Amino acid sequence: MARQKGIIKLKGKIGDISFYKTQDGHLAREKGGVDAERIANDPAFVRTRENGAEFGSSAVAGKNLRTALFAMLQTASDNRVVSRLTKVMTDIKNLDATSARGERNVGVAIALPAAKALLKNFNFNKKAILGSILFKPYSVNTGTGVITINGLEPVNHLNFPAGATHVTFKGAWLKLDFATGLYDLQASNAVNLPIDAVSSNVVLTPAGVPAGAGTDVYLLQIEFFQEVNAVQYSLKDGAHNSLTVVEVA
Repeated sequence: MARQKGIIKLKGKIGDISFYKTQDGHLAREKGGVDAERIANDPAFVRTRENGAEFGSSAVAGKNLRTALFAMLQTASDNRVVSRLTKVMTDIKNLDATSARGERNVGVAIALPAAKALLKNFNFNKKAILGSILFKPYSVNTGTGVITINGLEPVNHLNFPAGATHVTFKGAWLKLDFATGLYDLQASNAVNLPIDAVSSNVVLTPAGVPAGAGTDVYLLQIEFFQEVNAVQYSLKDGAHNSLTVVEVA
């Protein structure tokens, strides 16, 4: 892979060279590698097929989680979240000690405490790590899904963007079956506060207990707003809006 330089940037193919644009810039790559049909059928590539199957399974597990959280991710995710989440799911998959090689998957491994620990504290926006935005302890009740932040003074306990006048806290209790992709998401009430020195107890209570089987994932979202003429507008600030897995059970 080579990086294109110069004023004119190419897209397409010239001979065996492919020119394309990515979020990392304009790149060029020479065609190479083993024929896809050979990889799919040659016994010499059985390990490659096994690795590919497991990677695909991990990618699907990450996609299932993102699908369940689609609405929340609209204001709190970064452009690397897909690859970062796939990496976490791959690490979780590797903990599956019962399935055959090529069949290890997140659905089996996630039952392990070590696997849950890998998913806990995952930040969907790497530019807004929860610990760098919220400077106040919180608690999660895994029996009720309630997230509590006591004694919050927004102006003193938050890292907020310039121009922000208000902040909204939301919680969610997700039950996701990583084996089937089935899920139920129960969102909490939204607590909207002006960014001032007034102390408040933030209590986020899910609408109900999510139905079905699967892993319980608890999330906390922080979003900033600017009020203009009595109307609050989301800043959609990529460096401050946060969405984090705060517990996995």
